[in-house]
Amino acid sequence: LLRRIRADARMAAIPVVMATARGAEYDKIQGLDLGADYYLTKPFGVMEMVSCVKAVLRRCAPRQPVNTLQAGGLRLDLDARTVWADGERVQLTYKEFELLLYLVENRGKAVTRESIISNIWGYECDSDTRTLDTHMKLLRKDLGPYESLITTIRGVGYRFEKKD
Repeated sequence: LLRRIRADARMAAIPVVMATARGAEYDKIQGLDLGADYYLTKPFGVMEMVSCVKAVLRRCAPRQPVNTLQAGGLRLDLDARTVWADGERVQLTYKEFELLLYLVENRGKAVTRESIISNIWGYECDSDTRTLDTHMKLLRKDLGPYESLITTIRGVGYRFEKKD
């Protein structure tokens, strides 16, 4: 059975823990060589089994791609230019994504309105412009329960809270 599981590309990455009464060294070696991630022999305790399964799942957990940023329950995929909140896709415009990315990259720091406008829109700040305020309002609305991560700092700009 294990040989067939490992031969099938759709199932090859599934972690396998063998729990068996066969405790001879040869049986253990054969099970591990066939692709078992762990070989547990009877008798064993329930807590030992639970710890074994947790350890195997930790080792087999998919690695997060390098080109993502995580901020609490928010995940920004920089390659796909997508945002996920608790596993749900958040639809953002191009500028909203850029704005969120800039804030997350500078999380914990107060960023001035001038630096945001300069970095996102690429021009010098006009203190009367409401462009940033409008985009910030829409971004917060799109983030739903995560809107509170963006704090307004009166007279300065904004800060993305560090709550990782």
